[in-house]
Amino acid sequence: MQYGIEIVPFGEFGEPRVVVQLAQAAEAAGWEAVWVWDHLAFPYGVGDPWVLLTAVAATTTTLKILPGVAALPRYKPHLLARLLTSLDRLSNGRLILGAGMGALHHEFTGVGEAGDYKTRAAMLDEGLELLTRIWSGQPVTHHGAHYTINDLTFLPQPIQQPRIPIWIGGDSAAAFRRAALWDGWIMGTVNENCETTMTPTQIGERVAAIRQQRHNDAPFAVAVDGVSQPGDVGHVRAYAAAGATWWFEAVFGLRGSLEEMLARITAGPPR
Repeated sequence: MQYGIEIVPFGEFGEPRVVVQLAQAAEAAGWEAVWVWDHLAFPYGVGDPWVLLTAVAATTTTLKILPGVAALPRYKPHLLARLLTSLDRLSNGRLILGAGMGALHHEFTGVGEAGDYKTRAAMLDEGLELLTRIWSGQPVTHHGAHYTINDLTFLPQPIQQPRIPIWIGGDSAAAFRRAALWDGWIMGTVNENCETTMTPTQIGERVAAIRQQRHNDAPFAVAVDGVSQPGDVGHVRAYAAAGATWWFEAVFGLRGSLEEMLARITAGPPR
């Protein structure tokens, strides 16, 4: 099991300097990654994941960084590929792309974008394939249902080769099928009240469903979030036994104050 922190960037926790403070404390305490949410509009304010992750990349040296999860239909693949390449290079190859189709309809319909899951799922699949082609450094010509590129070569390439790792978010048969094609699955297990919404048994069932669809033996990450107290290893080990390979400690305002969340981070991972 590897350990990271998940920052829900709402309100105070979406301020770039606060996220840097949390990330630096996490690195010093032995955590291994920072996962930041990607949302567009919440009543109490939300931080931009790319600015936050860039700030973390520039002020830490070992932490892996990832959006969890980026709503890919919100972004044009060629612009996202350039952004992710620069972030991977800035972080010296520490970036993971957590990707999904976006769960909240109003964040799309509110700005005139696709509101139905079917369309966004198709955009996600087409966008993921296009990202990998763009990252190859080879000429790309693509005429798809949602995106078009005419004989363009995108350079530089990411540091990580053959591409930046991709973890898929979502709790559906389609999400499991999609995750099986890539490098990992990322899933929440608690709600805003710190109540368990997905037990280790449920995680295990979903991991088994994904692995049945895998066609190679390459390493596959299973990342879950949750809440624990210092030394609370039994709870985390139950998820590890179910197939989780990453535990992300959830850090957010409804759980506690900034001082309380810093104290939990400083106490270190629940090993």
